[in-house]
Amino acid sequence: MATENDRRSKDRRKRGRGTPSLPPQHVLSARQLFPRTMPFLPLTIFLCAASCTFVATAPIPLASALAFVASIVILLLGRFVYDAVIAREMASQIAGLFAAAFLPLLLVGIGLTVWGAERTLPGIYIGSSAAAIFAISAIYMRRHPMTIAGAQIALYGPMFFNNSIEHGLFGLVLAITLGLILSRQEMVDQAQLEENRAAQERINTRAQDILTDYEQTGQGWFWETDRRSLLTYVSPPVAEALRLKPHKLIGQPLTRLFDLADTGEEGERTLMFHLSARSAFSELSVRAAIVDEERWWSVSGRPLYDHFDNFIGFRGSGTDLTERKRSQENATRLARYDSLTGLANRFTMSQSLEKILSAPQASNRSCSVFLLDLDRFKQVNDTMGHPAGDVLLKQVSTRLQRTVGKMGQVGRLGGDEFKVIVPGRVERDKLAELGREIINSLSQPYTIEGQRVVIGASVGIAIAPDDGESSDDIIRNADLALYAAKDGGRGRYHFYSEDLHADAEARSQMEEDLRDALAKGQLEMFYQPVVSTSTENITGFEALMRWHHPVKGWISPHRFIESAEDTGMIQQLGEWALRQACEQLAEWPGEIRMAVNVSPLQFANPQLPSIVANAIASAGIKPSQLELEITETVFLQDSAATDAMFAALKNLGVRLALDDFGTGYSSLGYLKKAPFDKIKIDKSFVRGITEAGSRNAAIIASITSLAHSLGMETTAEGVETMDELDLVRVHGCSHVQGFIYERPLDAQQASERLASGLAAVARGPRCSRAPRQTMLRKVVLDHNGHLYNGTIRNISTTGAMIEGLWSVPVGTLFKVQLSQSYAVTCTTRWSEDDRMGVEFANALERDPSGRIAAIQAAAPAPIRKIVIGESV
Repeated sequence: MATENDRRSKDRRKRGRGTPSLPPQHVLSARQLFPRTMPFLPLTIFLCAASCTFVATAPIPLASALAFVASIVILLLGRFVYDAVIAREMASQIAGLFAAAFLPLLLVGIGLTVWGAERTLPGIYIGSSAAAIFAISAIYMRRHPMTIAGAQIALYGPMFFNNSIEHGLFGLVLAITLGLILSRQEMVDQAQLEENRAAQERINTRAQDILTDYEQTGQGWFWETDRRSLLTYVSPPVAEALRLKPHKLIGQPLTRLFDLADTGEEGERTLMFHLSARSAFSELSVRAAIVDEERWWSVSGRPLYDHFDNFIGFRGSGTDLTERKRSQENATRLARYDSLTGLANRFTMSQSLEKILSAPQASNRSCSVFLLDLDRFKQVNDTMGHPAGDVLLKQVSTRLQRTVGKMGQVGRLGGDEFKVIVPGRVERDKLAELGREIINSLSQPYTIEGQRVVIGASVGIAIAPDDGESSDDIIRNADLALYAAKDGGRGRYHFYSEDLHADAEARSQMEEDLRDALAKGQLEMFYQPVVSTSTENITGFEALMRWHHPVKGWISPHRFIESAEDTGMIQQLGEWALRQACEQLAEWPGEIRMAVNVSPLQFANPQLPSIVANAIASAGIKPSQLELEITETVFLQDSAATDAMFAALKNLGVRLALDDFGTGYSSLGYLKKAPFDKIKIDKSFVRGITEAGSRNAAIIASITSLAHSLGMETTAEGVETMDELDLVRVHGCSHVQGFIYERPLDAQQASERLASGLAAVARGPRCSRAPRQTMLRKVVLDHNGHLYNGTIRNISTTGAMIEGLWSVPVGTLFKVQLSQSYAVTCTTRWSEDDRMGVEFANALERDPSGRIAAIQAAAPAPIRKIVIGESV
């Protein structure tokens, strides 16, 4: 297409510069000094020569005959001289005048003079022949009096010179003088006449010239047909566009110019209707009949009638609509599709959903809506810039389209939000599978500007009409499901359920309360000791933020920290926590360190080094006393900005600790280049370390060995039992943090603890029990055929606490019906009032999500009739 446009542009420029050709006829007429042909002048010369031959007393002299023949030949060839000089400069035209007009007359004059000198031809015949020849030449040269004078001189000059040099010169001068005097006025009158005639001709041809220029610019064209709709005229640019000669189109139907098959049924019917009805039409859009090129024309026309009101055809015009149509198509595309990714935009996706939900038949109103939100996308934008973010969004859209395929429609709502509509009723398992595939596909690493980037995705799913019958309800409910997926830890999918409305209201209230807490000073810092395993002395504290709500009491840090990250308040909270921790550290002994958590959003802030430096300077502590704990997620971008941030923080002199090691995207590569002083082993590896068959001990041993080789300390988090403490100490952990030594303390308690000495004493149970889940679940207990109703208050994989039976002896065996299809044998281990603790004969299994599988099915129906007997 571009090549064809370039070709047309070159052609237009060529027409603009002008191809060498003759000027218009009226311009030539004004410029010519002699006529192109003088057909009767050679004939007159021949007749005069023949007549003189009959009356002469001797044959015509050879010189005269040659002169006459030469003059006739030159006059016959004069048209070629005219064509050669008429468009050239004045000097060339004067030379042509001498060659084509004066030279033949000069030869005639020489011929007559030579003949008269022989005394064989009376002078009267010589004079009459010269007069006849001059009269004919004067008629042809009447437009230019000076040319007539020159012709007279050329014809009579030889005669004057032959009679007498003196008289010849006198006669020549006299002839020139008389010619100038007589022709002066004639020249003025002739010039005025030519000017008036040229002006009138310009007026007469002005409209034609304007139309011709208009056609040549390519802005529009004209056409005309006869009564049978056959072309009688069409502008040359149209023929050129169709790659045909203009005369090839004459006599062809008007519709030959158009490709009505691609124009559309409406355009085809409209044009054919107007032609058959002989009615005027205006600006009909039709596609030009050009092979391998899409060009559109706007065509207008009106019928023509003669003086007797007889229809004689159509006459009309056309313009090129191609660029305008492309602009309209682009505007339409921008209005319906996302300019960055090419996916359907919010408006188009809303229309698609509305179309499904308003289908005439209720069976066709089923669909599923997926709302997607990219995890950690904002961090990519902040650290790598918006251009990198745009590249990432394009790659995400490509993966999303490939994953969804023909199953549904994919759209981008804006920012990092996407939407998928799956039409029809699809089984819930297939929707869940699609959700998993989307998350897995989008969570694979990306390469942007040569750097490795890892993000995630959370998905909320709502099904119509089960979860709503209007588009607003479906979108709102899918959005609630998305928030539930993000609250569940991100990188998950979640189906809508009724209880999500309460969660949404609670989340909104949480955000509002958190803003009030920050403004009113309701937040406070707690400090948990970090103990050296070799000396069992306190070496430092980890600063932990706590929030005591005036109505709801203590709020879990997991809940309000995540809310702060979602709302952007984490920057304010993080800076406040850093300053509070530094000020508190200034009141403690100089050998105590303080560990402060830094979120990925804080780490991405270029102002973080200056914030840390200001907090240290304001508190007056040594930089080495401050330890910043950073999670592995800061390495997801693997960018130069990450390395620069580490270097800037390290230049301040603070210590850096890698928090929650092994729970994220662990890579030994960043341990090699990141200047960490400590690795913190997540409590998920510590928990279960004492269980038979657990690999956690081997993992901890590997981590501590790696840290020791790299010159780094290690801290085991979440140590709660003596067995766990013994094992982490055996496997080489240099520090321990957990309830085994101390729970988090407020500022006053921490100061009092330090005042009592740095020695730490481990206090706690010898071993840990399996984690329990609190619930209220109705079960049925079977003891030797006697059935009892009971309620489970908490449960683990190894046992449960059951309420409902009084004074049960220790050691009593029961068969507990946990669900309608699952029962487990258990033994009573303790009993108090109506509660008892039981141990299962076989440990219960967990499903892939970590939940106890046996209690996921429906609870058994309670018994209606209780067998009354002796107390068990």
